[in-house]
Amino acid sequence: MSRRHALAAATGLTAGALLPVAPTPAGTASAAARGPDLANAAAYTNPVIWQDFADIDVIRVGDAFYASASTMHYSPGAPVLRSYDLVHWEIAGHAVPVLDFGAKYDLNGARGYVRGIWASSLAYRPSNRTFYWLGQIDFARTYVYTATAAEGPWNRLSTISTPYYDAGLLVDSDDTLYVAYGNTTIHVAQLSRDGRTQVRTQQVFTTPSSVGTLEGSRFYKINGQYYIFLTRPANGQYILKSSGGPFGPYTMRQVLLDLRGPIPGGGVPHQGGLVQTQNGAWYYLAFVDAYPGGRMPALAPVTWTPDGWPVVQLVDGAWGTSYPGPAVPPAPRPVSPMTGVDTFDGPALNPRWEWNHNPDNTKWSVGDGLTLRTATVTGDLYEARNTLTHRIQGPTSTATAQLDHSAMRDGDRAGLALLRDSSAWIGVRRDGGVPRVVMVDGLTMDGSWNTTGTGSERASAVLPGSRVWLRASADIRPGAARPGTFSYSTDGTAFTRLGPAFSLGSDWRFFMGYRFALFNHATQALGGAVRVQRFDLSTP
Repeated sequence: MSRRHALAAATGLTAGALLPVAPTPAGTASAAARGPDLANAAAYTNPVIWQDFADIDVIRVGDAFYASASTMHYSPGAPVLRSYDLVHWEIAGHAVPVLDFGAKYDLNGARGYVRGIWASSLAYRPSNRTFYWLGQIDFARTYVYTATAAEGPWNRLSTISTPYYDAGLLVDSDDTLYVAYGNTTIHVAQLSRDGRTQVRTQQVFTTPSSVGTLEGSRFYKINGQYYIFLTRPANGQYILKSSGGPFGPYTMRQVLLDLRGPIPGGGVPHQGGLVQTQNGAWYYLAFVDAYPGGRMPALAPVTWTPDGWPVVQLVDGAWGTSYPGPAVPPAPRPVSPMTGVDTFDGPALNPRWEWNHNPDNTKWSVGDGLTLRTATVTGDLYEARNTLTHRIQGPTSTATAQLDHSAMRDGDRAGLALLRDSSAWIGVRRDGGVPRVVMVDGLTMDGSWNTTGTGSERASAVLPGSRVWLRASADIRPGAARPGTFSYSTDGTAFTRLGPAFSLGSDWRFFMGYRFALFNHATQALGGAVRVQRFDLSTP
């Protein structure tokens, strides 16, 4: 045991690895609350979602589980995920339909990279059968959106002048709405009955200097006691408990610190939420820093000490790579896969897709494939509107896009990118009436998210006909430099590698992980278009 852990144990701030397995406090619904029914459930493997979903809030409504996540500058924002077993998830919709928080989110004279939807909260209010999403934007104000179904439609309920940083929304047993929020200094606010205004706010806790920073509030009432679940980024999780009401006083305990995670080369699981299954078992859905892919959700069972503190159940002193699955009722249907083929034949985009900033909705359509008309005249992909993104499936996956480029105009650039603050792409450039397939890298941004490189062409080939299949493969396993590679085909069967391998950047400060991105922008004049007839995301 390290000196740090020994001191923590002596002061009662004991890590989950050192706490005994003990039953939930008396008064919980059933004996099953001591932990999940491990005997009869099939095992699952972490991460439960190997895609980028961070800052998770998770709830159960009836027999369905729902979770929200951060999306920064991507639009629509704040995806709402759904599961029936906490292991298999689908994207049901988005709580923020458009980032209408200023021109920078439209790529109109400014840019909103690494702004927008940060850690936010998802709750359900049984009294009016309504979902609530709450989050602050630009550290200036808080927005509340509501819907009666996870799919939406979601509508803005109110704007509150207090920015509730990293907020957790609690619907109390008497139907009062409370919000826990803050960084290091933690506050609790009470909202009006209709959720539109703040009634009061009060500081309830100051983080000891020995702990450092605490944020990422999640707010619970369990067995009559109030809990604020907090993260120490990016290696610890703490919890506050009050038996005196939502405004405290609170005492603190360490839940985990420097805990080995389930993804080789990845970080410590943290900043997620607690949720209870139908039979009373508890689970912690956290995320693991796993760049270049992003932050991946991982699930572990939780038990409770006799005096009411949560304990993460470990495997050989670590967050397990595998656990018996939660004992839950059979799912009413399979969830929609997050990979596979999309032919864009419906009336709307599948919720798996998010735009890089808000799109110009006059410049795209679906129904007979995805048509992308040029929406921006620029030589900088980071400035181009209507770039459509899809999360990469880990640990490795391949995206293939079938592109009809017959309506491109001179100066247009269209293709398939590996998009982040350091990017590369394969696609079609048309100049002098001649289309060529090219591989481009060297697209870069600095730490203030200003463009520092617009790309260099590394390889090209003559492109006969009007159709091309573009392919990007990405290895997003963390822990070492990982490659992205590009290839193309003129018949959809035989693919030719194009250009050198692209080294995926793994700096955490962009927060979001790499995405596959479909784009079409002009460098000379608007008017051109491409049609993506099929997109296929597959794993080995």
